Amino acid sequence: MTATCPEPPKPAAVSRSQKASARRHHSDHRRVKMRFTYTVGEIARLLAIHKNTVREWIKAGLPTIDDKRPILILGSDLIAFLRARRARRKRPCSPGQMYCFRCRAPKFPAGDMAEYTAITERVGNLTAICPDCTSMTHRLVSRARLEDFRAKMDITFPQALRRLTEISQPSVNSDLRGDVQR
Repeated sequence: MTATCPEPPKPAAVSRSQKASARRHHSDHRRVKMRFTYTVGEIARLLAIHKNTVREWIKAGLPTIDDKRPILILGSDLIAFLRARRARRKRPCSPGQMYCFRCRAPKFPAGDMAEYTAITERVGNLTAICPDCTSMTHRLVSRARLEDFRAKMDITFPQALRRLTEISQPSVNSDLRGDVQR
């Protein structure tokens, strides 16, 4: 009677929504365990990316343990590589600038004008037009820092639209007459 080894567990299937979200989002370094070692396939499954992407990272400077197969990568090295890669892509905006997603760069708004819309009591959204591509740019701003932006640009505060209850002349088709017969 011979003993057989159990088969290793099959990798979890990646759904279409997971693949789509991986395309939209950056690789999350928080999913990587610092003290683990990973193979190329394990990293690809963990971050929902293709194995060739991990191989490109190795060519771009992701350190490996040695040159032997299977290629092993320390979790701490992978975390440092992903953080550095993300830091290079950051484009911080100075006061008065707003990030344009179409141009992929911080821009000063066209005409130095923006519109402030309050979201909560402390935070609001600045909306402006990009001077290069004329798309809408947005920036979340606290009310405490709003004065820094007012020094750089003209900010308007739009008035809310009038509500139906504030109309002095009711509609002809309404039942809002003072005399109700029973």
